[in-house]
Amino acid sequence: MKNIIIAGAGKGIGLKTAEILNPQNNLITISRNSTAELENLNTKFYQLDVAKENLDSINDLPEDIHGLVYCPGSINLRPFNRLTAQDFLNDFNQNVLGAVSLIQKILPNLKKANGSSIVLFSTVAVKLGMPFHSSIATSKAAIEGLAKSLAAEFAAAKIRVNVIAPSLTDTPLAGSLLSTDEKRDASAKRHPLQRIGNAEEIAQLVSFLLSDHSSWITGQIIGVDGGMGSLKT
Repeated sequence: MKNIIIAGAGKGIGLKTAEILNPQNNLITISRNSTAELENLNTKFYQLDVAKENLDSINDLPEDIHGLVYCPGSINLRPFNRLTAQDFLNDFNQNVLGAVSLIQKILPNLKKANGSSIVLFSTVAVKLGMPFHSSIATSKAAIEGLAKSLAAEFAAAKIRVNVIAPSLTDTPLAGSLLSTDEKRDASAKRHPLQRIGNAEEIAQLVSFLLSDHSSWITGQIIGVDGGMGSLKT
């Protein structure tokens, strides 16, 4: 049984990952808000915002931590001239510095596992370049750079670091972008596979990247995007 921390476990991809991993693993979950679905999993739960609050309350952790999944994210889509410096800072704090703080806190535990895995999240917009994505793409590009640097630095300690870069996925975070049938249909048609992804598809890849089956994979940015990041149809 592995000890795995999931930050951003209250809903969406984080919650689905917790549901998939819970039966065979010891989960420590972190979220700004508790949810009935998360409470039903009976994990060790910490209610806090890792990007804004002190992490000292995350205590009594297992000596060995085999996996970390950092799911908190944002979708802040606006024209560049309507974004403020604070908007960029907010996205950077949530997507990058929150992950940095949590990794630094548990790094000794990850090292003691003698084989552990970190999974972070980017977006297809980093690879493609998409209008109105300048703030979120900036912070997610930083995540990709961070992951590659850490993968190289941590390799000797047998800590793997990989990034999943989805396209638009049917989660609560994307609710406003998929709020009507017309929006959903238009979003689906932008993908070569002609549909929108779902949280379980992403969570299954997270599960694989945490498992021993992926033990020779590190430093990778993996697109799960219906072909959008690689194909022209």
